[in-house]
Amino acid sequence: MKNFKRLYSYTIGERKTLIFGIFLSAVGVILTLLGPLILKFIIDNYMQEGNVVAKGIVTLVLIYLGIQIVNSVVSYFSQVVIQTSSSRVIQKLRLKVFDHVQNLPIRYFDNLPAGKVVARITNDTEAILALFTSAVPVILISGFTIVGIIGASFFVSFYAGLAMVVIIPIIIIWVYLYRKASTKHNNIKRERNSDINAMINESINGMQIIQAFNREDTVLDDFRKINEEFYDSSMKIAKINALTNHNLIETLRSILLMILVVVFSSIFLDTGTALTVGSMYLIIDYSTKFMDPLYNIVGMLDIIEQARVSTNKVYELLDKQVEDNQDGVLNTFAGTIEFDNVNFSYDGKTNVLNNISFKVNPNETLGLVGHTGSGKSSIINLLMRFYDPTSGRILFDDKNILTLNKQSMRQHMSIVLQDPFIYSGSLLYNIRMNNMEITEHEAIDALIKVGGANILDKLDNGIHSELSERGATLSLGERQLISFARALAFNPTVLILDEATSNIDSETEMMIQNAMAVVAKNRTTFIIAHRLSTIQKADHIIVLEKGRIIEEGNHISLMQENKKYASMYLKQVTKEKTQ
Repeated sequence: MKNFKRLYSYTIGERKTLIFGIFLSAVGVILTLLGPLILKFIIDNYMQEGNVVAKGIVTLVLIYLGIQIVNSVVSYFSQVVIQTSSSRVIQKLRLKVFDHVQNLPIRYFDNLPAGKVVARITNDTEAILALFTSAVPVILISGFTIVGIIGASFFVSFYAGLAMVVIIPIIIIWVYLYRKASTKHNNIKRERNSDINAMINESINGMQIIQAFNREDTVLDDFRKINEEFYDSSMKIAKINALTNHNLIETLRSILLMILVVVFSSIFLDTGTALTVGSMYLIIDYSTKFMDPLYNIVGMLDIIEQARVSTNKVYELLDKQVEDNQDGVLNTFAGTIEFDNVNFSYDGKTNVLNNISFKVNPNETLGLVGHTGSGKSSIINLLMRFYDPTSGRILFDDKNILTLNKQSMRQHMSIVLQDPFIYSGSLLYNIRMNNMEITEHEAIDALIKVGGANILDKLDNGIHSELSERGATLSLGERQLISFARALAFNPTVLILDEATSNIDSETEMMIQNAMAVVAKNRTTFIIAHRLSTIQKADHIIVLEKGRIIEEGNHISLMQENKKYASMYLKQVTKEKTQ
């Protein structure tokens, strides 16, 4: 219930509209209950034996029909108003969740499947939307109806009203038992649903590997297990709902009718008085109508419980601490970067970087070399502030980056990751990333500079051609060049190339190296590459091993030392000659 109260805060700006919708619903209930009262009046006053007043009947029938028409219009607008306002509330919530996800530390996603995050933003917010658009309106209208019927029944007969009131405690007890029985299974159902989303997402992204290693059956078995658990929890909930929706209502209907028969038979036997035909009709009509809102409320219990579980899941995500955004703004940046005795651990136990110290001056190029796991990418992660160092300092123009606003830092940097990511959208969008300050001409120029002119020629609509998700129709080299163009178009002070030339052919590598000789001019550049030929012209090279710097210098000095770097370089040269 605590999170339901927090959810209420998202109705700000929509509360007046929601209240108006609720008011219309109340008016609709009143109009609905007026109909039987009019028919009672007709029966008791204008349809007595031997005294049928046609004029009075016609007048009241016309009034009755008018009320039904007005009720239809009121009901229509109440539903539209509530649905529209509720959708806006969920729109704000979904936007808040997505914005929050984008500002979570990268560390949070290290052990969280993407599918589970997707489930929070889509499935869980959809379940909450069902609460607002289905459960809340039904419960409000049903509640108004129940109160109205009980009030009208007391007006006709105290005993009829009392008989209906007796039913209410039974409903309250049943709701309590229902929640107690269904909560566990709803939690399991939502969790398995997240697991299903995560596995589907992971399988689609890794489909080539699955098929290449003939793992289809193994993956299917894993999916079948999760799917069966989802099915089992769904069936348990379905059985509880079936027991609730039909058996409870039919039982209550029988109890109410039995009470009414006993009560009015006793009154007649004791006093010899009986209700009028109109009153009897009214009570029977209301007792029937009394069951419908009860049935509707009970039918909404599953939606409410799912929304409660989903709300808890959403707020579990929203309660995760976002990145601290310091006030320090890096308006200008010359490009001096210094690591001062930096140590870093991903898990808080084992360091992946130990006592890392180096300084890169403006417009210099630094090459980072080492085998997989040596710490190259970890340095870049710290540089981009995807993570913060465990100890030591990282300085941008002598300013500790921990005191700087992350967005103001990153606006001075561009990065090309090892695995180039292409978004669904135009080639132009993929280069300028919706930054309208980058003109179409600048985007084209950036692509040409990195050697991507052939991409423009290949695509039917040039820079405006639509690309598929992850650039499935492009070669790896073409995706790499687009990623380079994206980095260059932003004209950064610092350019970071994370193993950017490790997965392309020699011809494309040469093309990129020629482009980089121009692009790296007048900017600080970090290059990580498996092919050491990429960093031969670097001003400074650092050789890493097990998170420590074991050598540093430039290409010539490191070759003269004839240690680790020289050994790695000569092996690569020999390998290339034999290919």
